[in-house]
Amino acid sequence: MDIDAFINQIIEGDALEILKQIPDESVDMTFADPPFNLGKKYGRYKDDRDVREYIEWCQKWLSEMVRVTKATGSIFVHNVPEWLIYYGAYLHEKAYFRHWIAWDAMGAPLGRTLLPNHYGILYYTKSAKDFKFYDIRAPHARCRECKAFLKDYGGKKNQMHPFGPLLSDVWTDIHRIRHKKRRDEHPCQLPVHLLERLILMSTDEGDIVLDPFVGTGTTAVAAKKLGRRFIGIDIDPQYVEIAKRKLEKALPTKIGHCYVSIFLGEIVTIRDKDFDELKNFLGYSKAPKQSTSQVLAYTPRLFEGKADYKLNNEANGGLP
Repeated sequence: MDIDAFINQIIEGDALEILKQIPDESVDMTFADPPFNLGKKYGRYKDDRDVREYIEWCQKWLSEMVRVTKATGSIFVHNVPEWLIYYGAYLHEKAYFRHWIAWDAMGAPLGRTLLPNHYGILYYTKSAKDFKFYDIRAPHARCRECKAFLKDYGGKKNQMHPFGPLLSDVWTDIHRIRHKKRRDEHPCQLPVHLLERLILMSTDEGDIVLDPFVGTGTTAVAAKKLGRRFIGIDIDPQYVEIAKRKLEKALPTKIGHCYVSIFLGEIVTIRDKDFDELKNFLGYSKAPKQSTSQVLAYTPRLFEGKADYKLNNEANGGLP
């Protein structure tokens, strides 16, 4: 079947069965946030398989994800560390390891263990060298009240990038969705701006992003907001309908010619290569080389005369 039949569709069905219909090397980025096998209450999926059965099932869709990803493409898999170890061992035989991305997600004490404090995202590429990758930046962490930098840069503040640092593989600025007003009826919903960060890092405008466990549409919404095409699959008809409704409301988050990731009215991720254009819209001058007092103590806010575009409140993370 031609890939065009799947593009910009949320498809109800079994992930494995639908993946098998997608042509080889036809997708630019694949992302999976599968059931964790921890007894979560999904609508149409029983989340308590035998361990061996669960691992074998995961290997099947992992293999399909690698198959459908283009030679220049990227493969991301989200889960708790216990299962990512198995995923990584399997993917090492089929793709090229790039990173284990840790993002902040405070858990509950589990007894005789360290406090679980992160989820992981495995990042693999289909090729060893010829893959898409863009450096990304997040804003400098600042005090909410006085806007002072939280990090002590010592005597090197004059060398700081005006917007913020290049990101490492530890992301402490994105958190789980805790407020009910921002949650859907889904047990494991991810923040849209988490997916937007991955998409900005590994794809171009017009590329195809596939999620075989799309749930209520987070990955598809992120892709649409950033000018990418999407393919979403989920076995639950209720989740599929929620995803479709959200996509109808999702609007591009673009400043000038550059797509950016926005949450609660603030830019949370940009591509490094886009800053020269974005700084003209956001009130930045060139990186300050004078005294440290001239470092711009400005937290990027939209709707203050700097960015000329409209965003829908509900579709874009509760913007003001």
